[in-house]
Amino acid sequence: MDFQVKILLLSFAITVIESIIIIPILKRLKVGQTERLDGPQSHIVKEGTPTMGGIIIMISVILTSASGFLYYYKTDVDVAMKIFPLVLMALGFGTVGFIDDFKKVVLRNTKGLKPAYKMLGLLIVSVITVYYLLNVLKIGTATYIPFFKTYIELPVWIYVPFAIFVILAVTNAINLTDGIDGLATSVTAIIMTFLTVISIIFDIKEVTVFGGVVVGTCLGFLLFNLHTAKVIMGDTGSLLLGGVVACIALYFRMPLILLIIAIVPLIETISVILQILYYRRTGRRIFKMTPIHHHFELCNWKENKIVSIFSIVTLIACIIALYAV
Repeated sequence: MDFQVKILLLSFAITVIESIIIIPILKRLKVGQTERLDGPQSHIVKEGTPTMGGIIIMISVILTSASGFLYYYKTDVDVAMKIFPLVLMALGFGTVGFIDDFKKVVLRNTKGLKPAYKMLGLLIVSVITVYYLLNVLKIGTATYIPFFKTYIELPVWIYVPFAIFVILAVTNAINLTDGIDGLATSVTAIIMTFLTVISIIFDIKEVTVFGGVVVGTCLGFLLFNLHTAKVIMGDTGSLLLGGVVACIALYFRMPLILLIIAIVPLIETISVILQILYYRRTGRRIFKMTPIHHHFELCNWKENKIVSIFSIVTLIACIIALYAV
C-alpha cells in the first residue's frame, strides 16, 4: 500500500511539472480552443486557451505506469505484466482523441475527425480490449449485479456486444461531460478513486497501481484545468479517461456499477438524447442547451458551482455504490 500512495504522489508531481513545461509550448504553437458561437457567451473569453492538454495526461500515465511496471517487475512479475496492457488500452483511446484534436487545432479543420471515423477508431480499440479481457485474461462473462451482490453468467454472444457498448458509451459520455473547466477531470478523479478503492478491497494490485496513477494525474491536471482553465484536455484526455473507467469496470466484471458511479456522465448523455428526440418531434427544446451543464450555465450558474455540485453528486453516488458491491 505504501508504494501505491507513492505512485499516486509521483503521478501528481509529474503531471504538475509537465503542465508547467508543456502549456507554454502549446501557447507558442497557438494550439488554442475554438469556441462555438452558439454556446454560452461566457465561453468566448476561453477562445485560444491551449487545448490538446490530454497529451499531458498521456505522458504522465506512460511515465508513472512505467515506474510501477519496473517496481513490480522485480517483486511480482505477474502484476507487472498486467499493468502494461492497461496502459496500452488507455493510450489506444487517447490516440483516437489525439487524432481528432490534431485535425481540429493543428490542421485547422474545425470539424476534426469525421464522427464515423472517430467511432470506428473507438470501436477497434474496444474490440481489442474485450478480446484481451476474454481470451488473454480469461475473466469470463460473469457480470456483477449491484446490491443483489451476485453474478449472472451471460452468453458470449450477448456479453461481447454488451461490453463493447459499455466502452463506447462511457468514452462518449465522459467526452460530453468535458464541456466546462474542470468538470470531466473532477468527476473522473472521484470515479477512479472509487474503482481504486474496490481494487484495494479485492487486492487487485495492477489496478490499484494504475488507478493511483490516473487519480494522481487527474489531480495534478486539475490545478491547471479548474476555472479559469490554463489548459483544456480535449478529446485526447476525455476519451482516454473514459476508456480507462469503462475498461477497469469490465476488468472487475462490474460494468453495471457504472450506472451508479458514472451518474453525471450518464445524465449528460441522456440530456443530449432527450433534447434531440424532443426537438425532432416538436420543434421545441426541453433544455436551454445540452449537455445539461450548459443548461445550468444559461440559468446563470457559475462554472465552479456546476463543477462542485456535479462532483458532490458523483461522490455521493460512489459512496452508495460501496454498499452495492
